[in-house]
Amino acid sequence: MKTKYIDLIEQTFDFPQEEFKLNEDQLHFHGIDLMELINIYGTPLKFTYLPKISDNINRAKNWFNKAIEQHNYKGAYYYCYCTKSAHFQHILDEALKNNIHIETSSAFDIDIVENLKLQGKITNDTYIICNGFKRDQYIKNIARLINNEHKNCIPIIDNYEEINLICEETTKNFEIGIRIASEEEPKFEFYTSRLGIGYKNIVPFYKESIKNNTQVSLKMLHFFINTGIKDNSYYWNELRKCMSVYVKLKKECPSLSSLNIGGGFPIKNSLAFDYDYEYMISEIVNQIKQSCDEAGVEVPNLFTEFGSFTVGESGGAIYEVLYQKQQNDREKWNMINSSFITTIPDTWAINKRFIMLPINRWNENYERVLLGGLTCDSDDYYNSEQHINAIYLPKYDKEQPLYIGFFNTGAYQESIGGYGGLQHCLIPQPKHIIIDKDTKGNILTSIFSKQQTSEDLLSILGYDFKLNQISKKKEIAKNTMLDYSNSL
Repeated sequence: MKTKYIDLIEQTFDFPQEEFKLNEDQLHFHGIDLMELINIYGTPLKFTYLPKISDNINRAKNWFNKAIEQHNYKGAYYYCYCTKSAHFQHILDEALKNNIHIETSSAFDIDIVENLKLQGKITNDTYIICNGFKRDQYIKNIARLINNEHKNCIPIIDNYEEINLICEETTKNFEIGIRIASEEEPKFEFYTSRLGIGYKNIVPFYKESIKNNTQVSLKMLHFFINTGIKDNSYYWNELRKCMSVYVKLKKECPSLSSLNIGGGFPIKNSLAFDYDYEYMISEIVNQIKQSCDEAGVEVPNLFTEFGSFTVGESGGAIYEVLYQKQQNDREKWNMINSSFITTIPDTWAINKRFIMLPINRWNENYERVLLGGLTCDSDDYYNSEQHINAIYLPKYDKEQPLYIGFFNTGAYQESIGGYGGLQHCLIPQPKHIIIDKDTKGNILTSIFSKQQTSEDLLSILGYDFKLNQISKKKEIAKNTMLDYSNSL
């Protein structure tokens, strides 16, 4: 009978896959020996595999360039990275190796941009697309970029006041975009996105507030669907409505030359993941071209702001199964040595699924389990709601450690989880390592951050952890005296 875990995977999925392969009964990820990582760094462990970032950027660039050539599209394509997906310097450093541009969403993003400029990693020619609802400091920081001659800083107008607010902070001429407030899917609790300006109001807004403003030039129309780029009637309908606005606006505004279709590419969340990126890009380019040709206007340059697609598939987390609790005749809980709430918060916050696989013991029998975290919160678990149908893992054996990995967790999890700060139930933040490759393909690893200590957390909470250290030293001295006296 085929009762081993490897049999289950091979019967259920097409396996091995590009990034997942076995060496005997141990999982390798992009050629990385994960058990070797565990032996060196221990668990719980988070990692970032930098080459995957460049790989995905260049895949998207190639797909767009191919579609542009295929459809004889006369516009150019610009890849922007959505920084809110992961603000870390090692992420931006890797992404910027590939001649990309940046999308920001808040005031402090501009400080990151200025830091990157000082390091020579971006220039005034780099597009800085400033999204988000803008007030006070964000407005001032955008204006500072404009005042410092960053000609390709493009604030995307999210509400009617923003143009005047920016004009109050700078006397220089600058370009802007307008964000469309798209209509949400019927399942949403509201009809229209809170971001941007309604379809029907955009052309009147241009005529009233932009057309005769000699300081401002409209360059870009911004279009984004909250549910992402999907091959369904809702997405294509919203894209057609967007193009209807674009051609009307283009006829009124000759300076309009770009369309930003935002982000929204999905990332792989199971071994059965199937998404035709190349087809979607080709069809998007084709529909934009058709709309412009029918209206007799020039096609726009295309911008995207891929965040999760850029960085998501570079991240992972590895845990050890500490113990198994048999709670009733059906439910077995495998308890991990960390917390889902703190390390991959999307698993409980929005029931997001990630690829979950054991790292070792693939040639052993399997069982159905639930996965629980260390906090005392009832929501600290990962089960079949997130994972398709059920979770199966090699059978628990207290004599043989079992390690499990969650993959493609590189987007948003650190910022949502509060990287470097307090963690729920004071479960410490895991060690985080960076994985890279040299020019010869050799694996290089380095520690980005150590696992949090009690002193780290007590300091954040306002406690004087030096008192704890003094107490511990006294206890050690006391125990030493006891040991000495017992030896007499």
